[in-house]
Amino acid sequence: MGPLGDKSPLNDTDSRSSQAWLEAVKREERRGELLAAFDLAERGLAEHPGQLSLEHRAVLALARAGATDEAASRFSEYGLDVIEDEDIEALGARIAKDFALREVGEERRVRAARAAERYATVFSRTGGYYPAINAATLWSIAGDRTRARELATVVLALLAHEAEDSYYAAATEAEAYLLLDQPEAAEPALGRAAARHGGDYGALATTRRQLRAICEGLAIDPGLLRPLAGPGVVYFCGHRTASEGEPGRFPADAAARCSASIANVIRGRSIGFAYGALAGGADILWAEALLAHGSELHIVLPFALQEFIQTSVAPCGPGWTDRCERLLAAATHVRYATDDAFLGDDVLFRYAGELAMGLALLRSRYLDAEVWQLALWDGAPARGEAGTAIDVATWQRTRHPATIVSPDGTVTTYSDQDRLPAENPSSPWNEPLGSTARRSRRVVRAMLFGDIKGFSKLTDEQLPTFATRVLGAIAEVVESHQEHVSYRNTWGDAIYLVLADAATAASCALDLQKAMSAIDFASEGLPGQLALRLGGHLGPVFPTYDPVLGTSGFMGSHVSRTARIEPVTPPGAVYVTEAFAAALILGGARGLTCDYVGHMSAAKSYGRLRMYRLRRINDNTPSHRDN
Repeated sequence: MGPLGDKSPLNDTDSRSSQAWLEAVKREERRGELLAAFDLAERGLAEHPGQLSLEHRAVLALARAGATDEAASRFSEYGLDVIEDEDIEALGARIAKDFALREVGEERRVRAARAAERYATVFSRTGGYYPAINAATLWSIAGDRTRARELATVVLALLAHEAEDSYYAAATEAEAYLLLDQPEAAEPALGRAAARHGGDYGALATTRRQLRAICEGLAIDPGLLRPLAGPGVVYFCGHRTASEGEPGRFPADAAARCSASIANVIRGRSIGFAYGALAGGADILWAEALLAHGSELHIVLPFALQEFIQTSVAPCGPGWTDRCERLLAAATHVRYATDDAFLGDDVLFRYAGELAMGLALLRSRYLDAEVWQLALWDGAPARGEAGTAIDVATWQRTRHPATIVSPDGTVTTYSDQDRLPAENPSSPWNEPLGSTARRSRRVVRAMLFGDIKGFSKLTDEQLPTFATRVLGAIAEVVESHQEHVSYRNTWGDAIYLVLADAATAASCALDLQKAMSAIDFASEGLPGQLALRLGGHLGPVFPTYDPVLGTSGFMGSHVSRTARIEPVTPPGAVYVTEAFAAALILGGARGLTCDYVGHMSAAKSYGRLRMYRLRRINDNTPSHRDN
């Protein structure tokens, strides 16, 4: 498996019936693995082009994942906008609803009313309670409470007549009572829905978001929705154990005591998904307890397995390697942050830890779930460029809760409002996300590669204008971000930038696209099809000196990976890797988000990467969760 590879429910070589693909998609949906569900639907469609159910599930997975723009694009691309079918028409209305909920103020109300009309049209033709309840909710968001109440009353009558005993019927009943401002009547229905979801965490997340929007609009306590809370997501970490008889921050004879404390921490909690590494000691103790608890393990290792075991597992003493291998075999996914050799660069451990944290935050966003950190930490500062203290401090900046077990077995829980003991200002854990690790040969940087579509068709007469207007506009944007730019280069129509972190690279990339869209090519005597495409990635790279150019620069496999993204990016878009998206959400960048677009084949046979489309969002858009 390559970087960010995983164990897939179906192998690439599998040939299945469309029904088999559909069932595989639905299994991933129920687990809340919306990105995997979309990928499987796409693979099924490659074998069965035009299969309506797979097209429907592909778009639905994107919509549930919050990738509204991509869902709308696929809905149109598949020709679903002309299909007369209740589920498909309702999906089109659902996409319109999602666009409405991205807005604020009057635009939100106007778009909500339009989406309500779409649902109402479906209801008038089919008489189903699903389009009816969505129309009612959207009328409420649009400010037409009278119409919302009338339709909610109709929905309750439909449910009473059909006497359907399902999760969706119970959730719809609760939604109708909330729209009628009768939360006490909604409670029994919420209880029935909680008992009937059958482990469909994707459906739970969708329901919670919609009901929370109603509660916010009608000033109803959202605590009412606790019965619909799905399983949480955790990031686990901790000290490696010292070898038997050796001193260390986590002595070998403390493992049994800490194992009992870890079991007590996990007991009674609903934890569905756990992200972390498998170093000997705390990582393995957490992973074993979480697996026994029934949680899925999503392992993120910093480099190739055998070298990881040699450096981080075997030195801890007998038995740890076997335990690590058993956990790897039982894990749901195993990812490698990089394929590169360790070379003594501790920054790779920090990079992998931050990637695991970001992946946990992304998963919790898709699931609308709680997320917290589980750490075994002695409370002392880090002694190098990576370590538990740095991981704890990085998580602290996300403002999500953490539970800390100390080597003596003491357990302390910090809420999202609490602050951990003061950070050591001289410690590298205070460096910004993605900053230079001071003694490491490699550093973590964000990289952008771009080129101009249509450049090769320019005439010689047009090239000076292109250089002045197009490259000039690009240069102005780069100059405005100069304090964050570590390196820049260009050749012809291409641009290569290295920046400090994901947030500054994202802002620069979107500013570049904005500058390009502002150019009136026709008035400049340039062809109108000119368009910039940009690919972004974040990873460890080597600072180098280029004797040919006489400048400092950066080299490494992650530079090559970034260069392979841009050729498969649509003109006018910015596509980024999962590592970039994870760093962006971990850094808490406001006004920026990434929409999943699928597993894509990078250029020059560089493999398949999970790709996201970067875009800006309205800072004032209401957010149900701050993750």
